[in-house]
Amino acid sequence: MYAKSAKELEVYKLAYEQAMDIFQLSKYFPAEEKYSLTDQIRRSSRSVCANLKEAWSKRRYIAYFTSKITDCDGENAETATWIDFAKDCQYINAEVYNRLVVRNESIGKMLGNMINKAEKFCKN
Repeated sequence: MYAKSAKELEVYKLAYEQAMDIFQLSKYFPAEEKYSLTDQIRRSSRSVCANLKEAWSKRRYIAYFTSKITDCDGENAETATWIDFAKDCQYINAEVYNRLVVRNESIGKMLGNMINKAEKFCKN
């Protein structure tokens, strides 16, 4: 079945779940992190979804699509860094950390597949 919108893609659903999970968890980060870690991790995780939707809307152009999916992958990598900081600052426990990391890696693999097989996702 061909996805009619980015929201139907498994990678979008997983990235959205990740962003919402991070949002809920980051509500409990210390107040002094409001304009640093909290803001950064929320922005980067949400940006994966935003760039996916933008890429999907421009999939007539393989180069543009690939560029935007590459942006998604970069934002996902940035999110992984903030997840590491959250764990090392003891804002999240090992179980939560592992859940986020596994999901983040799955998102990264899916995005990598989209980059490597962009022609399968683009309209001709």
